[in-house]
Amino acid sequence: MSPDMQKALNACMETHGHCEQTMTHCLQQGGRYVDMTMMGALMDCADITRMGADMMMRQSPMAMEMAEMCARVSTRCAEACMTMNGDPIMKRCAEMCRTCAEACRAMAGTRA
Repeated sequence: MSPDMQKALNACMETHGHCEQTMTHCLQQGGRYVDMTMMGALMDCADITRMGADMMMRQSPMAMEMAEMCARVSTRCAEACMTMNGDPIMKRCAEMCRTCAEACRAMAGTRA
């Protein structure tokens, strides 16, 4: 496994877990934290990063394309989380998602 793929794999696994935890936080907060824009972005990111990590671990021939998708979805999630940047948990999730997007872009050889 290349160093770029290993970095993307690690970022995807970490982001998946963080998005899952952030969803729980949002459900506890209620109100605008649980609107479908926020929850949809978190659910999409948790799902795609888990799937991306799985494909990278087994070195699927589709891993590069999945990394591109992970980068797009992670960026979208970071943008959603930053709408609540006064909340440290949401801010941390946005940072994790941005890191994941950067690692996946590097692996796939694409630009933002």
